[in-house]
Amino acid sequence: MSYPGYPPQAGGYPPQPGAYPPQAGAYPPQPGTYPPQAGGYPPQPGGYPPQAGGYPPQAGGYPPQAGGYPPQAGGYPPQAGGYPPQAGGFPHQAGGYPPAPPPGKASIRNFFFFFFFFLSILDDFFFTFPKKKTFSCLFCKGFRGTIKDFPGADPLKDVEVLRKAMKGFGTDEQAIIDLLGSRSNKQRVPLLRAYKTSYGKDLIKDLHSELSGDFRKLVMATLKSPAQFDASEIHSAIKGAGTDEACLIEILSSRSNAEIKEITRIYKTEYKKSMEDAISSDTSGHFRRLLISLAQGNRDERPNVDLSLAKQDAQALYAAGENKLGTDESKFNAILCARSKSHLATVFLEYQKMCGRDIEKSISREMSGDLESGMLAVVKCIKNTPAYFAERLYKAMKGAGTKDTTLIRIMVSRSEVDMLDIRQEYVKNYGKSLYTDISGDTSGDYKKLLLKLCGGND
Repeated sequence: MSYPGYPPQAGGYPPQPGAYPPQAGAYPPQPGTYPPQAGGYPPQPGGYPPQAGGYPPQAGGYPPQAGGYPPQAGGYPPQAGGYPPQAGGFPHQAGGYPPAPPPGKASIRNFFFFFFFFLSILDDFFFTFPKKKTFSCLFCKGFRGTIKDFPGADPLKDVEVLRKAMKGFGTDEQAIIDLLGSRSNKQRVPLLRAYKTSYGKDLIKDLHSELSGDFRKLVMATLKSPAQFDASEIHSAIKGAGTDEACLIEILSSRSNAEIKEITRIYKTEYKKSMEDAISSDTSGHFRRLLISLAQGNRDERPNVDLSLAKQDAQALYAAGENKLGTDESKFNAILCARSKSHLATVFLEYQKMCGRDIEKSISREMSGDLESGMLAVVKCIKNTPAYFAERLYKAMKGAGTKDTTLIRIMVSRSEVDMLDIRQEYVKNYGKSLYTDISGDTSGDYKKLLLKLCGGND
């Protein structure tokens, strides 16, 4: 079968002249058609791509040759002042970033100036700033004790060492010192149960029979928990003839609410009497009130300070003492035993501003005896606890004889709290290290274990 007109010869498919593809003006157009030869597609002069002003423009077109894209002068990328700028543009070639020509002396000088300026800032931060007191307060507190947990301590292996030290003829005191002097309290206390588990014997009784004197007392102190030790010290301070008032005030003025409550609980369990009743029956007057107030363990422990209230408290203390005939001890008691330590530190500063006298001097002028000692201890402990303990240690060793009970109690109880700070205060205030004074005032195994708790010389 034939199809008329197929294939078309003229105007049919494929078209020969003017048909598809068009030969003249058709597709592709030859002159002015598609693609246009002149102004058509692709444009030859001014068309696409434009030769002059067209796309891509040859002069001002795309890409522009002069001022077009890429611009040759001021265009993109700019050759003079354009991008990248050659002079003063970005990146800067002269003094800019990075310099295209070799850097001059001024550029090198600037570089080294800023480099050393930056180093000086680092030096100031890392080497000068830490020496300031504020830095040490804010960043260097952390753990301030001398006795830490011993890595990998095993109670069963430790009691084996202790058993070997006591077994047979004589006692290896050095082995006992090395072990107890390198274990934290929470690693020492479990030794009692581990010893009984391993050997069916009482570690305290065995040590008591093997050791003697102050060394024995010190060893026994290390094997009690902090609250057990404090409870036993308070009990010892009260029982028998006379009372060690300084011991009572030392413990009650320096422990936290939680610690005091735990001491109270253990005291009742161990001695079948409340600690408050024991204190009350052995003291009297305003000093008794001071101790009972402290024994409640109810001090405000919030860190925030209300300045207006601190000023009011300072005025109340002034009105109760220096500005009054006689002294209202109850007002001192209420403020010193109830307010937070941070608040009281501010009160003491405001007090000095107000009357030009330190609160300690006012207490000494207004009070006497145990009450004066007790109030002063509370104030000193609040102002600077490590300095308070440094003073207690200094007085324990000063002069003829040594108050070994005080020395043992403080060295054991503060070895995991603030012994490093106590050592600093000691050398600052008394011109000799605590280590040196302990060495000169004690001897033998007792001295060795005390020095272990001290932790080093300053």
